[in-house]
This record gives sequence, structure tokens and C-alpha cells, in this order.
Amino acid sequence: MAALRTRRSVTGQTVRRSTAIISVVIRLYGFFFLVDLALLVIALIDCLSTDEYAVRNLPKVVWVFLILLFSPIGAIVWFVAGRPQSHPVGRAGAWKPGRGFPESERPRPLPPDDDPEFLPRQTRSTRDDEEMFTRWEADLRRREEELRRKERENGSS
Repeated sequence: MAALRTRRSVTGQTVRRSTAIISVVIRLYGFFFLVDLALLVIALIDCLSTDEYAVRNLPKVVWVFLILLFSPIGAIVWFVAGRPQSHPVGRAGAWKPGRGFPESERPRPLPPDDDPEFLPRQTRSTRDDEEMFTRWEADLRRREEELRRKERENGSS
């Protein structure tokens, strides 16, 4: 048994040293495999649980295929380019409700009971509508009269 441990390989290293290196490489590949598997599962679950309208750049089905077929690159690209953004991009960001005015100062339309201008505004609107309707009726009567006159002229000719 001692002869096997000290036996030299073609490269000049002992057999024991080469098995130790192989053991380290197998452990390293095993670690990379587990990291890749975890990244794949996390990216796939995240992609499948994201709403279709929130997915960026590509349809959701394409992202699933990219994650599955091009592991781990597909999963990394999903987190960089496909996952919905949690914060808006840009200097100012998007307006969010409640950010402008304090709640007590927020401009709001008054209900008709509390608005002193509501009834006069309605009266003006009704008056304007009635005037417009009167003009339309007068215009319609004028056009009808012109048509009757043309028919009389064409009929008597």
C-alpha cells in the first residue's frame, strides 16, 4: 500500500497528490453546480411569479426559455434586464400619491352642497345650452325654408 502512495506518475507527481487535486476540483465543480442550480431555481420562480405586464424587454415565455436553456447566463440576464424595476429610473422619479400637498391642503373638488358657485354655474350652463338650441332650431328652420323654396321653384319650372 505504501508503494502505491509513493509511486510516481508520468508527470513526476505522486499518486496521492493527484488524487488530492482531483478531490479539490470535484468539490469546486460541485460548489459551482449548486450555485448554478440555486440561481436557476430562484430566477425561474421569480420569472414565473412576475405578472406578464410587468416583465421588461421580452415576453415572459421567452424569459423562461432563456433562463432554462442558457444557465447561468440566462438567470443573470433576467435579474439585470427582465425583472421589473422596484424604483423608477430617472433623476426625479415618478409622482406618487401623497407626495405633493399635505392631505389637509390637497386641492379637491367641492360637492354641490358645499360649493357656492354650483347653482350659478349650472344656471349659466343651462342658459348657454338653451341659446345654442335656439340657434340650431332657427338654422334648421331657415334651411328647411330654403329647401321648400327650391322645390317650389323646380316644381313650377
